[in-house]
Amino acid sequence: MITALGTAVRGTVSGLGYAGRAFMNILGVAPGLWRRPRLITDQIHFIGNYSLVIIAISGLFVGFVLGYQGYYTLNRYGSEEALGLLVALSLTRELGPVVTALLFAGRAGTSLTAEIGLMKAGEQLTAMEMMAVDPIQRVLAPRFLAGIIAMPVLTAIFNAMGVIGGYVVGVKLIGVDAGAFWSQMQAGVDVMQDIGNGVIKSIVFGFAVTFVALFQGYEAQPTPEGVSRATTRTVVQSSLLVLWLDFLLTAWMFQ
Repeated sequence: MITALGTAVRGTVSGLGYAGRAFMNILGVAPGLWRRPRLITDQIHFIGNYSLVIIAISGLFVGFVLGYQGYYTLNRYGSEEALGLLVALSLTRELGPVVTALLFAGRAGTSLTAEIGLMKAGEQLTAMEMMAVDPIQRVLAPRFLAGIIAMPVLTAIFNAMGVIGGYVVGVKLIGVDAGAFWSQMQAGVDVMQDIGNGVIKSIVFGFAVTFVALFQGYEAQPTPEGVSRATTRTVVQSSLLVLWLDFLLTAWMFQ
């Protein structure tokens, strides 16, 4: 039992150290990519544009739910006019960055892991190394920067669609005054504390989810089973990491 525990601890520490070195290597080569912006823009299109539909639709339906639940909660205290404020704060502070990151991990993260894993299984990464091309700089770093850039944009789209969904349910279906809906939102949402903190969260989540996806693909076993397991690990580890980081960031921002 002691031997197994020691082996597990040593393996975990070794894996964290190797992941930390890989993260620093990606950060080291990332600034040089701005001389070839086409590599980054292509990956932004692949990661962000193909995730746009699921992000927008999910944000709309989350706004629908917030509109209904928020109205019936505020109605107990006679504060239905604050529905717009409730929807906006819930989205910008928590639901927007967190749900977007989870959807991003399920859609774009798994795609990145599978792509890198299949490139490794097909020995394309080995061929790059034989041709003196650094696969970290040519393959991993552009996708890493693209994920960081795409995440805040997708979060903003999610928040906008969520506010629209809350407006449709609260104003058009239930009958909350439209002026009160927008005025309460405008007066109660602070740009720096609420929206700014949500942007910071989305950037941090972009770092975490994209790196986990790339690292799992880069370290996947070059077999179909190894790639499938790496894809599963990407979803599990990214989701847990996003929730853990959300707790830490919330405790730091709103202490």
